[in-house]
Amino acid sequence: MKDLLPLSQQIEHMLVRQNVRGMATLLPYLKTGSYLRAARLIAKTKGLVLIGTGFPVGDSFETDGPVGAIVLYQLVEKLGARAMLACGYPLFSALKNDYACLELPVNSVDAAAFALQALQQLEPELIISIERPGLAADGRYYNMRAVDISARCANFDVFFQQASCPTIAIGDGGNEIGMGNLYQALSQLAITPAVTGCDELLLADVSNWAAYGLLALVSAIRDAETGEGWLLDCQPAQLLQYLVSRGCVDGVTGLASITEDSLPPEHAMQLIRDLQQLCFEI
Repeated sequence: MKDLLPLSQQIEHMLVRQNVRGMATLLPYLKTGSYLRAARLIAKTKGLVLIGTGFPVGDSFETDGPVGAIVLYQLVEKLGARAMLACGYPLFSALKNDYACLELPVNSVDAAAFALQALQQLEPELIISIERPGLAADGRYYNMRAVDISARCANFDVFFQQASCPTIAIGDGGNEIGMGNLYQALSQLAITPAVTGCDELLLADVSNWAAYGLLALVSAIRDAETGEGWLLDCQPAQLLQYLVSRGCVDGVTGLASITEDSLPPEHAMQLIRDLQQLCFEI
């Protein structure tokens, strides 16, 4: 089979090429091939993939995270496995009619018990977190401005702490689940870092975009095996509009606009085109 590690290396650098919040600075601290290892976990899963997302912004939630979660959800279903989104209110209410969802209790004192029961019932084969707040060393949640947002956060960290299956986490700033893998290196950034770790941490300029990197590598894996090629037609603008129409806001500007971390969807579309060219050059 074709060696996909060089492709993964290229994708890992492509995903942080804008270095919006310092992820290119952190990349050297990760073992090379993170995207390929994560893509292989996704490609081989036959059962349930639980995908946690949703970062509170005021009384709403941000566009970064849910878009990528939906792309991963669609990819898992395309591969013939099952997907379920895990999120708290109000994102749960926005998605539950269109996707299989698990509602995470917001600001729950029994989060560990809830997670244990859910894991026993659902028996996921893989757990993914994309742009979910991660617990800091003091047991609280903080946004990029170091504001305590604990009162509006559902605890998904406990799923990672209790999981008996592989875990993948995606982040773009240092305060998300999974960033505990790089806790020492995060001292370089002006944030309150998260301490929760994971099996495979993926970095991206915008967390949503990591989903496209994973899609590219899963597609490359499948292409090598079956000649199937690019697996999904991704339309970031449509997904952003879907979310904004249900109350979603940009996490940087706080505006109800079809942007992610203040960037218009053209940035994501260019990345998708670059990934397609990289993976399937004619």
